[in-house]
Amino acid sequence: MTATIIILIVVSLLAIFIIATYNKLIRLRNMVEEGWSGIDVQLKRRANLIPNLLETVKGYMGHERELLSKVTELRTQSMKARGVGEKARLEGHLSRSLANIFAVAEGYPDLKANQNFSELQTELSDLEEQIQMARRYYNGTVRNLNIQVESFPSNIVAGIFNFTKAEFFEIEDPAERAVPEVKF
Repeated sequence: MTATIIILIVVSLLAIFIIATYNKLIRLRNMVEEGWSGIDVQLKRRANLIPNLLETVKGYMGHERELLSKVTELRTQSMKARGVGEKARLEGHLSRSLANIFAVAEGYPDLKANQNFSELQTELSDLEEQIQMARRYYNGTVRNLNIQVESFPSNIVAGIFNFTKAEFFEIEDPAERAVPEVKF
């Protein structure tokens, strides 16, 4: 009789552990999805802003057609991208191209003075900051999920229920990771 009670207690504790771990993995996976949704919303807002920016810039930058068409192409590719890695790679290229537009705009005083361009530049800058915040949140939730998926003994439960590691939204360009050099 006592052996049966001990076995029931052990089985009950094991079931409670499995249920608690499974629920934690589900919560973490949902947080990763929520984090990705936040990034996706900000990226769509930026993608919707780009045509307005390009339209404003076109009239001033007649010689920069190649740069403008590259931004348009990258925007289209980014909107079609499905995986986190592919999306991150394309968004990195798009960010660099947008930075190039603003760098080239420095050579056009009339464009810099244009109220519409100034407002779009400010809005895009704000969106970039929101994308960074969303990316930090997403990567934090990915880290937490990946720790649970890889740590013992939760990795056993994760393996049984097919939980896998999530992919980080990372900067691929080493130049973007580099600390800027300041010279006086």
